[in-house]
Amino acid sequence: MKLPPIREFMNSPSEFHAFVIGCLEVLCPWRPRIPISPDYPFDIKREYHYYLAGRAAAVIAWIIIAKLIQVVFF
Repeated sequence: MKLPPIREFMNSPSEFHAFVIGCLEVLCPWRPRIPISPDYPFDIKREYHYYLAGRAAAVIAWIIIAKLIQVVFF
């Protein structure tokens, strides 16, 4: 039985992990202390679309944070 598209969205740990890694790479502006090694348990290259979605979500979060700072302080 095929799941509806909304139930297939981030339904495995690998997909969720790729999204979080992409999001945190943009939200945290410093370089990673330890780069992701090739023997990492989650395959980010296979779930690259979730990685890119995480990066896009983080850019949107930065825009929202900047707008909040502008409204509160200026």
